[in-house]
Amino acid sequence: MIGLLQRVTEARVTVEGECIAAIGPGLAVLVGVTAADREANADRLAERLLGYRAFPDSAGRMNLGLAETGGGLLLVPQFTLAADTRKGRRASFTGAAPPEVARSLFERLAATARARHEPVATGRFGADMQVSLVNDGPVTFWLEG
Repeated sequence: MIGLLQRVTEARVTVEGECIAAIGPGLAVLVGVTAADREANADRLAERLLGYRAFPDSAGRMNLGLAETGGGLLLVPQFTLAADTRKGRRASFTGAAPPEVARSLFERLAATARARHEPVATGRFGADMQVSLVNDGPVTFWLEG
């Protein structure tokens, strides 16, 4: 699983003009699921997202994880992260998980994160979403679980 995380001061997801998820300070994470991913990958990504040191301590160093700051976690499914872009001018999605597998693993990721942390908000799988955020730093990391 792929998690493109951004430290944010705020983030939200809108579907058909309605805000369906929002957080204040925390992490907004675009989540891609590959065909090779299994439940263990979802569990590992959740662990990494909650503990990844992306927040400043009192000395200004990135030494704190989300679990330590109590910030929000916004998970947004995004299958395009699993694209192969090495050739040509059009992405190939043959490496992405089938929708039913991806949905199940995304839901497992969200459930695992919720069992260990609050607040956790999610985008809507398969929906045409508009994601808005204010990247803090900017701080952006690519994680794999």
